[in-house]
Amino acid sequence: MTDSSTNASSNNAPENRSGIEIRHLYKIFGPNSERYVDAVQKGMSKDELNDKHNHVLGLQDINLELPPGQISVIMGLSGSGKSTLIRHINGLIMPTAGEILYNGRDVMKMTPDELREFRRHETAMVFQKFALLPHRTVLENTRYGLDIQGIATSKSNPIARKWIDRVGLSGYEDYYPNQLSGGMQQRVGLARALTNDADILLMDEAFSALDPLIRMDMQKVLLDLQAELKKTIVFITHDLDEALRLGDTIAILRDGAVEQVGTGQEIVLRPANDYIAEFVREVNRGRVIRAATVATPLPEGDVALPKLRVKGTTTLELAARKLADKDVRNATVLGKDGRPMGVIDMHTMLTAMVTPAEVDDGDDDLDEEDAA
Repeated sequence: MTDSSTNASSNNAPENRSGIEIRHLYKIFGPNSERYVDAVQKGMSKDELNDKHNHVLGLQDINLELPPGQISVIMGLSGSGKSTLIRHINGLIMPTAGEILYNGRDVMKMTPDELREFRRHETAMVFQKFALLPHRTVLENTRYGLDIQGIATSKSNPIARKWIDRVGLSGYEDYYPNQLSGGMQQRVGLARALTNDADILLMDEAFSALDPLIRMDMQKVLLDLQAELKKTIVFITHDLDEALRLGDTIAILRDGAVEQVGTGQEIVLRPANDYIAEFVREVNRGRVIRAATVATPLPEGDVALPKLRVKGTTTLELAARKLADKDVRNATVLGKDGRPMGVIDMHTMLTAMVTPAEVDDGDDDLDEEDAA
């Protein structure tokens, strides 16, 4: 790793980094937790463990690969285990059984000194409640991680100022947290995490305390920064829309177990079970499904392709708007290499944007009186 006194963004390509691999992770809360691992592995339920043995099953056989340079979203309802899981990654919570591997090392087996160095140099965390020090200015809060590392302020201040500017707070360096709005405080929290030059960025419900418009603004800030920095980000949320907007991959937890892992499109189009299907039932599919997903193959022979072109990564909502603006019914879909890879039409897009439960066979929604 580069010296922490140099500016942080090494911009290593993701393929040169290590992702995070979680293997058979269990967490049981209680004084004799290890005694019940075998019973849970053999099928003891969360309710039985709690009712008969007064222990709480927090995580159950979690197996996840969190790719380098991507945003991996872990989501679920309250009590699903998502915040417990993220705190295992930097060793704030130790498991009852299992492994968390990074660069070939098991975080769970690190010595206290190794774990301290891992937290200082390899990970940074952004919290829901901002966690800013009230007696420190924006500049001082931002460089806090470098202060802990013993970096001289003559070297840390320029780094901190750069990230303050990147999150849109230039000019606020001498303000205190109580002088800032919630959104501004969270920008400081993000700048502080980025100043550390950590490869892993852990974000625990980081935007949940923000108003909707500010929350969307912070999501955009994060996506813009990630497009350049390619950090390994683990983002915790209970909001499906936020997960779909941010996540390269999404893992949905329920009662401490993983229900489904996949891209937003995979989860929306192919829910693994009834629980996931209900979870995604109200999703605006037009903002999730991409043109390439529903495009039909290119016609054979010397057939003229539609003149309007859309990228395969374009959402159906935006693609439909483009077709409507041009008053056409179909378009050519371009692949990653910029070459035509298929054709999409308005009927196909509109059908894909409607959930199966919303599709009917005609006028079945008319009651007898209307029909008469």
